[in-house]
Amino acid sequence: MAAALYDETEALMIESILLTAARVSTFAQKRHLTNASGFFFERDQHLFLVTSRHVMVDESSKHFPDRIEIELHTDSENMARSTGFSIPLYRDGQSTWRQGRDRAGDIDVAVIEIDRAALPATTVYRAFTPQHLHGSLQQVSVGTSLLVVGFPLGFHDTLHHLPVARHAVIASSFVLRFQGKGYFLTDARTHRGTSGAPVVMHASERDTISGDLPWILLGIHSSRLDMGTRDVLLDEALGLNCVWYADILMTLTEKPELIAQEVSGEVSDD
Repeated sequence: MAAALYDETEALMIESILLTAARVSTFAQKRHLTNASGFFFERDQHLFLVTSRHVMVDESSKHFPDRIEIELHTDSENMARSTGFSIPLYRDGQSTWRQGRDRAGDIDVAVIEIDRAALPATTVYRAFTPQHLHGSLQQVSVGTSLLVVGFPLGFHDTLHHLPVARHAVIASSFVLRFQGKGYFLTDARTHRGTSGAPVVMHASERDTISGDLPWILLGIHSSRLDMGTRDVLLDEALGLNCVWYADILMTLTEKPELIAQEVSGEVSDD
């Protein structure tokens, strides 16, 4: 279903997948910390921003932002117009995002609900829905072509405030969790700032996805994977990436009364 407040008759001919992604900036009060990627996910009339959990907090790197800011389009006839939208990460001492665990440990995915009433009335975006999680997954195999839509190193179309798409292929068995973890691998050139980007596959004619967002959401890009024993002078980086299965979103976006702040979920093996 197309996101509300988006007038298709007035919109420019922009690929809908580019309107799903949001550039994320993290802040400690007024001090800018990092750049990342995120995307919109809608369920039961609730709108969420999805990104990597380490964007919200990362103890190992002493990354402790207290708010994030996303950039929103505000004029369907002029994509050069945008505004920053600030989202606090804590309220009354409690974190406002939801994160999860599965049987293998922590999952590097976080969602935070967006107050629709606080959005500018003319906000332009597209949102994935649960419908986009259930396509022809039997077609997903090693070598399947994917897109990673995000903001590597913060890079983007600074005039129209749009992300860029990088090509990727599946590099491990999609039906087997890599090394028992809740993710699969992709072969793609990625950079810092891509964390939290949607990893998608184009829907086929057999898929029943309605609307103008014909993409299957397979996962959430997390980080690059490398060998600790690699000789940095002699050996190139592997070019492999960890992508968490998108099914976790069905757990993280459950109704608040059905989940705790720390969610215990299961990541699909198929």
